[in-house]
Amino acid sequence: MLIIPAIDIIDGKCVRLTQGDYDQKKVYNEHPIEVAKTFEGAGITHLHLVDLDGARASHIVNYKVLEKIATKTSLSIDFGGGLKSDQDVHIAFESGANQITGGTVAVKNSEIFTRWIKQYSGEKIILGADVKDRKIAIQGWEETSELDLFDFVSDYQKKGIQSIICTDIAKDGMLEGAATNLYKELIDRFPDLKIIGSGGVSNIADLERLAEIGCYGAIVGKAIYEGKIRLEDVRIF
Repeated sequence: MLIIPAIDIIDGKCVRLTQGDYDQKKVYNEHPIEVAKTFEGAGITHLHLVDLDGARASHIVNYKVLEKIATKTSLSIDFGGGLKSDQDVHIAFESGANQITGGTVAVKNSEIFTRWIKQYSGEKIILGADVKDRKIAIQGWEETSELDLFDFVSDYQKKGIQSIICTDIAKDGMLEGAATNLYKELIDRFPDLKIIGSGGVSNIADLERLAEIGCYGAIVGKAIYEGKIRLEDVRIF
């Protein structure tokens, strides 16, 4: 299973939110490049980089942070947050993203998101499926739609999506365990998709459970920053 540390950016700084709440923000490092280099030095190969300012502004904001990490490290970067237009996606890839994740745009502008899948391929475009009570959440998790998670995923699988990052908002930042049962349902129902679990991972045992059920990858954030998981321990995956 692929271990993918997360760097969330607000005002150019590395932060973490609790349950997606911008009012529950903790700054961990004012220089995200230092964090990224630490990950790389520990043998990490992939990074999940989220532009939280962009998610709120509905357009890419922190692309300079992306550019710096992409040029100063060899990490394979999945970038998301605020990508709503062709220009946003162009800037993200030009700034060094290897893949981009779309969530809100996949809900509010299916036509443009489907075009990105066709233009860049289902390998380069990841579907962001952030859920609250099994309904898709959008706009940096500040709004919940009426879209059912499984219907949402099924629709985009037909359109060519190959990878999904699924975050259970209730778990995110709580360090109380991942939504293992939810991910198992997704894996059982969509065996051909790469399911990446995100949110709630608190220790190595959580990662072991995600690996056992067949997750392609696991995104880890606060557990690393709070010292619950040591980077040297994730090499076993």
